[in-house]
Amino acid sequence: MTQFTPSLPSLHQITSPFSGLAMNMNNQIPRTRPWPGFPSSTALNSFGDANCMEQLLVHCANAVESNDVTLAQQILWVLNNIAPPDGDSNQRLASAFNRALAARAAKSGSCKMLAVVADANTNLAAMDVHNFSVIELANFVDLTPWHRFGFTVANSAILEVTEGYSVIHIVDLSSTHCMQIPTLIDAIATRHEVPPLIKLTVAGCNNDIPPMLDLSYDELGARLVSFARSKNIILEFKVISSTYKDGFAALIEHLRVQQMVLAAEGHKREALVINCHMMLHYISEETLSTLTPESDHSISSSYIYDSSSLRSMFLRAVRSLEPTIMVLVDEDADLTSNDLVCRLRSAFNYLWIPYDTVDTFLPRGSRQRQWYEADISWKIENVIAQEGIQRVERVEPKSRWEQRMRNAKFQGVGLSEDGVSEAKAMLDEHAAGWGLKKEDQHLVLTWKGHNVVFASIWMPA
Repeated sequence: MTQFTPSLPSLHQITSPFSGLAMNMNNQIPRTRPWPGFPSSTALNSFGDANCMEQLLVHCANAVESNDVTLAQQILWVLNNIAPPDGDSNQRLASAFNRALAARAAKSGSCKMLAVVADANTNLAAMDVHNFSVIELANFVDLTPWHRFGFTVANSAILEVTEGYSVIHIVDLSSTHCMQIPTLIDAIATRHEVPPLIKLTVAGCNNDIPPMLDLSYDELGARLVSFARSKNIILEFKVISSTYKDGFAALIEHLRVQQMVLAAEGHKREALVINCHMMLHYISEETLSTLTPESDHSISSSYIYDSSSLRSMFLRAVRSLEPTIMVLVDEDADLTSNDLVCRLRSAFNYLWIPYDTVDTFLPRGSRQRQWYEADISWKIENVIAQEGIQRVERVEPKSRWEQRMRNAKFQGVGLSEDGVSEAKAMLDEHAAGWGLKKEDQHLVLTWKGHNVVFASIWMPA
């Protein structure tokens, strides 16, 4: 096999934050290091396509995992030069993975010397994760179907199933801080001559993952109550101090108590809606036996300990509440592997999509584009650089969620034709390239034919 040898002088001639470091460490880097799996080349430009950048990232990940400092350093330098953070979509994608690998290397064993690289490369990132105002976040999620797709499907299903109820209790587990709720309130106000009482319960301890909000949930609730009043709807808003870290155990316990109170008072059963929008994948998918003592101590006794994952235990606990409907919307990918290289490949072949789509709706250099890509970079770094309880981006594919739901004694319900039509009409407001398809009972949002987000409707079996 022909060996490729990076030429340090040519790297030094290219503007690089690592040029000085390269010259200082010149005597430590062998000039004839083999690069497995690569053809002979003397030009960095030959590595500019996505497949080659993915292979470079894989080799770098292997080098980091084996503490091969020299090889990891070489590949990071090459990637830094062929994948600038302000380049095309593939280059920006590879740049984000490059930063994540550098951050991982900086934390591990003999690769701690790469901390200088990680610091320098991080400075090239567009911006830190932004704290949105309510108006900014509302405008932000409207830019793309990534979230609007789930909002549209969920609202259609909720309206249909809760028809005739005088009280609708919505438990909103959403990564977008209730941004779906105003459109749902508006739809309920339009549909009902005598609007039902809406109870809205949220878990208020999840503002540590992007997108982040710059005000408290109490303030957010006050605004939602005011908006509902403007639509002649009474909204009761409640925040429960509960988090994905313990499987929302405090929230589950609160809902159980509320149901017992209603039963004791002889009230007619209200519609209970469990709305899960890109939040459940933050619950650990590992079994309790693999969780660390640090993560175990906070898990509520409301869960029965067994060999299940916290994720499956949450679903069974929700099932025991006999909800009227449960909506599950999430990204259709698999980022759960314990093997770094496998996880990197899966993430690289999914997260190219947001980098590719952003070029269709946000101009280069805009603040919104910087915010958007900073959130994606956060996700990539969490998937690649973190392990244990710090690695919270554990997206599962829809097939695995379907199995979890069936194991928890839920049955899938197909979306109505009206719901599908509404989703299609929403897509018409966005760039060409977005599409919809049905897979079993799931409705799937696609980009250029690739699965992006799935939405499914469930009821107790």
